[in-house]
Amino acid sequence: MDVHPGNGVRTWSLSRWSAALGLVTGVAVFTFLDTLTSGVLAAALGAVPAVSQLVARSGQPEGRLLLHGRRIPRMRHVDRPELAGVHNAESHPNGSRHRRTQPPYIARDIEPVLRQAMRRSGFVLIVGESTAGKTRLAYEMARSCFPQHHFVRPMTRQAITRAVAVARRRRRSVLWLDDLQDYLGAEGLTPSALDSLLDTRRGRVVVVATMRSEEHRRFEAREESRLTGPDRDAWRTQRDVLRRAVVIRLARRWSDGECHRAGNFRADPRIRLALRNHHRFGIAEMIAAGPELLTSWQNAWAPGANPRGAAVVAAAVDCRRAGLKRPVLREWLRHLHVRYLEERGGPDLQPESFDDAMRWACQAAFATSGLLTGNYTQGYMAFDYLLEVPDLPAVPDHLWDGLLQRSDPPDAYDLGIVAHQEGRLARAVTALERASQAGVPGADLALAIALGDSGKPRRAVRGLRAVVEERTTRLGLTHPDTLVARHQLAFFVSECGDWPTATELSARLVEDMGRTLGAGHPDTLSARHQLAYCMGESGDPDAAAARLRVLRNDRRRILGPAHPQTIGTTRTLIWYAAVNGPLEEAEADMRQLLRTAVEALGPDESHTLAIRSSLASFALRAGRTDEAVSAFHRLAQARTALLGAAHPHTVRTLLDAARALAAAGDRGRASAALDEAVRHASRSLEPGHRLLREAESLLAAVHHGPTPGGDGGHA
Repeated sequence: MDVHPGNGVRTWSLSRWSAALGLVTGVAVFTFLDTLTSGVLAAALGAVPAVSQLVARSGQPEGRLLLHGRRIPRMRHVDRPELAGVHNAESHPNGSRHRRTQPPYIARDIEPVLRQAMRRSGFVLIVGESTAGKTRLAYEMARSCFPQHHFVRPMTRQAITRAVAVARRRRRSVLWLDDLQDYLGAEGLTPSALDSLLDTRRGRVVVVATMRSEEHRRFEAREESRLTGPDRDAWRTQRDVLRRAVVIRLARRWSDGECHRAGNFRADPRIRLALRNHHRFGIAEMIAAGPELLTSWQNAWAPGANPRGAAVVAAAVDCRRAGLKRPVLREWLRHLHVRYLEERGGPDLQPESFDDAMRWACQAAFATSGLLTGNYTQGYMAFDYLLEVPDLPAVPDHLWDGLLQRSDPPDAYDLGIVAHQEGRLARAVTALERASQAGVPGADLALAIALGDSGKPRRAVRGLRAVVEERTTRLGLTHPDTLVARHQLAFFVSECGDWPTATELSARLVEDMGRTLGAGHPDTLSARHQLAYCMGESGDPDAAAARLRVLRNDRRRILGPAHPQTIGTTRTLIWYAAVNGPLEEAEADMRQLLRTAVEALGPDESHTLAIRSSLASFALRAGRTDEAVSAFHRLAQARTALLGAAHPHTVRTLLDAARALAAAGDRGRASAALDEAVRHASRSLEPGHRLLREAESLLAAVHHGPTPGGDGGHA
């Protein structure tokens, strides 16, 4: 239901709202209020039998919680699963009496484990695929275990601070965090805030959360090595929240026992249909109509169907994929969807009006959940099942640009972090500049690192020196947050080519991290790797190899041989050991490492590509120029596809390919490759960047000097 709140806020009495909505006396009314004392109600949303949801707008979204009248409800008052975030169930077209009602709850096999975890642990996280039934399971178990606990549900990430305070003040409470990932990030849930809740008498406060498997997978240990700077810092903060939880995994496919129990409810046509298809889809997935919704979206692009609605859904899906964690406003969708429609054919598709498009998207033909969930006041989110569709194209520039123009600074921070993680560095810099200018915590560090990664290390160093100075003054030289900034400073000093200074900074960092964090801490291990790298690039490969050999053994012991960071250290060790050692042995070791990396990480992971680069350089050093040319060419294609042509790693590979062509005697192709590399590099690298200097030197050698050789780079 799309309700326009008008230009102002009107104060209506509860009795007038009840009359307007046709509610009977005694109906429980839930509200999302900006403050616990606000009595202003501005719009009625999504009326359902026995429950109406109301929204108050006093301009304080950071305080919006779910209320029962004017009070925080108890679990027993939350008598409809939708109030806990459960997807509305499928509407059977021939079963009107089942419309807009949830099907009967079917007991899941995991219940005894979950019930025990809820009673013994302060923080339980249910992880599973979209529409596996996570929220319904959590809802039923929480109501069963804690009927008298207050139900504290923040409706936005900005409300989490108030929600924690409210939960802490209540004698007994459940902090409800459905889709936990939406409450993490800037202004979101922190480890310290969580600890303030959990450090109480057992059972007094219980945190119940759900998370999609795809989101939870982002916090596996191997993901850490893929990240740098602000991505890694934000990732670790969010991971530390997750580490405090007891994780319960819920399978999408139902067991034979669960299906047998579902058979007791065959009278419900939705369950009957789900049982017929349970070998292909999960029962909860069918009840939530995930497959039906996806098919509806795909079919809607046909001329005369609902092409504008399909474009609106595409825009909403990409808003979430771009990093927006809160609902997107209706007026945003009005503008953001246009390019999607134009690219599919525009007027030739005979599109419906925007109002009809929104109506269709929110009230899909097969499911009351709708392709979009939400409302006019709070905004809309794409049904999360759609985010897991395989082979979705990259988020287009027009969507990202339009979204950034409309987002507030904390949202810009989220957009920047996601862009950085995906290697879209220009996007990351643009978003993080906005967040930093607005003073979003951590954005200054994130911006400096994004600038450095995008080929502007001198600008990064200037920004990082300021961050280190500020954090040292405020927190101290060895505070973990200061150490993180010092680590990044040392790295980008090395990227500027100032190896002596970088070596000195790294050596001090290793000492301070070892004393403060411990010898086995991931940051200490990373600092040790960086120190060895600086020593090797300073002209002492033997000392670098000696340090890396000890570090590799430590990482094997702590992390295992197939961990990305162990693989990265092993590759660097082989590289420096080959400077003064036998090349054949180094090549054999590197090929074995490549097999390990492909099996453990995949063929296109950054460490795997770096190993391929090292092998190509070894081939060039051994005089197998044709092999080197072919290998660098394939690597350049892979890095261009993953990172873009102007990314420093891609430019590095293009230079290596040109060097191999020149060594093969093909100066014409080498010159053309260098021209291409310089053209791309000039778009992103700051003047005087070491890759630009290397390209100029190599170009001069191709035209006027001896055939260039060498080892290439280390990227």
